[in-house]
Amino acid sequence: MEVILKEDIISLGFKDDVVNVKKGYARNYLIPQGKAVIASESAKKVLAENQKQRAHKLAQIKTDAEALAGKMEGVTLTIGAKTSSTGTIFGSVTTIQIAEALKEKGFEVDRKLIQIKDQVKEVGTYNAVVKLHKEVSVDVPFEVVAE
Repeated sequence: MEVILKEDIISLGFKDDVVNVKKGYARNYLIPQGKAVIASESAKKVLAENQKQRAHKLAQIKTDAEALAGKMEGVTLTIGAKTSSTGTIFGSVTTIQIAEALKEKGFEVDRKLIQIKDQVKEVGTYNAVVKLHKEVSVDVPFEVVAE
């Protein structure tokens, strides 16, 4: 029996895949749980139309991310932190502080999209990676200075 998956199922396939399964598995588990629908001709046409529309939306999101990445290319940030006399920071610099510094520069970026490779515990220059899209990321250098 052919069904169209509504979500990823590890042993079966990914969302929007058309797969063959046994009738009992489809009727007793997949369809009642809302994990699949019967792959009729009309359901296949709807699936094709949805994928075409989604592809257009995803392409638009990617171009927007690339445009934002182009604007962020030359940005350098300066983050102030309280330090000891030896240059060690009390606490550490986190993605929240980087997101706030980017916001001051005019870039609205969610802190969850920012990754710092090393822990920032001392005054110096570091790099953060901002993942704007699964295929688009930007390196943003930032300098930590003593307040």
